[in-house]
Amino acid sequence: MDKLIVHGGSQLEGSVSISGSKNASLPILAATLLTKESCIIRRVPDVSDTNYMLQILQNLGAEVERASGTVIVRAEKIGHEAPYELVRKMRASVCVMGPLLSRLHKATVSLPGGCVIGDRPVDLHLRGLEGLGAEVQVEGGDLHLKCRELRGKTIDMRGKHGTTVLGTDNIMMAAVLAKGTTIIEGAACEPEVVDLANFLNKMGAKITGAGTTRIVVEGVKELHGVDHTVIPDRIEAGTFLVAGAMASTKGITLKRVEREHLTSVIELLQDAGFEIEGSGKTLTIRPGARRVGCDITTEPYPGFPTDMQAQMCALFATTPGISVVRDTIFPQRFMHCSEMKRMGADIDLNDGTAVIRGVDHLSAAPVMASDLRASAALLLAALTAKGATEISRVYHIDRGYEHIDQKLVDLGAHIERLKV
Repeated sequence: MDKLIVHGGSQLEGSVSISGSKNASLPILAATLLTKESCIIRRVPDVSDTNYMLQILQNLGAEVERASGTVIVRAEKIGHEAPYELVRKMRASVCVMGPLLSRLHKATVSLPGGCVIGDRPVDLHLRGLEGLGAEVQVEGGDLHLKCRELRGKTIDMRGKHGTTVLGTDNIMMAAVLAKGTTIIEGAACEPEVVDLANFLNKMGAKITGAGTTRIVVEGVKELHGVDHTVIPDRIEAGTFLVAGAMASTKGITLKRVEREHLTSVIELLQDAGFEIEGSGKTLTIRPGARRVGCDITTEPYPGFPTDMQAQMCALFATTPGISVVRDTIFPQRFMHCSEMKRMGADIDLNDGTAVIRGVDHLSAAPVMASDLRASAALLLAALTAKGATEISRVYHIDRGYEHIDQKLVDLGAHIERLKV
């Protein structure tokens, strides 16, 4: 198990290239199960979550090659069972249900279990698949799905906690080979959903409306292989924008970004007093005349993303004034605040809301990462803290950030990775 030692106080400067999206790569990799032909997927990030997904595909019988960010998958002969020992490592592995059910008319996938950032049930996935004609049984911690055939239907993906990205992905992948037309109401609008739809359309699917709350899928008889490049990771980009805001006086430049995917993050950072400019696929962030606190409420896309909530808490910990951060998506997702308080942050938590009073500086302390985005927040906080901060359980950050410590070192940070 690795840990990071971050020596605070270094100034970041230069440019960084943003990796392919982890959250887009995972369902796209699952979608390769829909065809017997080879699929080439470029800019798949080298993170543990994508590695787990590739292991699941191999366990199902697919042939997998990986080199320099490019993955080739050929799922000519596959089985229908995804075992617990693999599924338990990554909740997103449930998105193999749709492709397996669509192609084989049966799937057995273990329930992924709980999550440290709160309950994230798969009931909307199952409700949607049942609407298309699947029979679902739960036995021994496994989901058993089967059908004679899938038939298009209007599926409402809205639940008491809002919509679901992976649920939308699962229904879309199940519907592409179904008979007739499927209409997904209350669909998630995230760019990662659009990227999956583009991938499927390249394979021969007929999908319209991706990026809106109403997706229409006209079933086709078969899909073919494709060559596809994954979109940039908007959360990694947002994290580096915050790193530049916190630890750079001259500014840093992000390369290979999609500005329109970052609108809410950019606007928030500008409101907080930072200058952001760019053209094409680049963005540069610089300090403005004055930093100020802000109020944030997380919302589904295109609102402010819950996956950037923790990073903003790190920024506001040393921003003058009072900031308020509300997470309406995962109200329990504030474990990073307790660790930042060990570093001197002044944060009050109450029912999914953090009230943050900016302090002059943070001080190094041993801290522990609890989840992917919390680990990023602690790393950002450590960049400006006085002294050397020891961050343990960094396997969390390796789930979704491709070599983030090395990228920060290349920008001028002083970070050591130690094996323990």
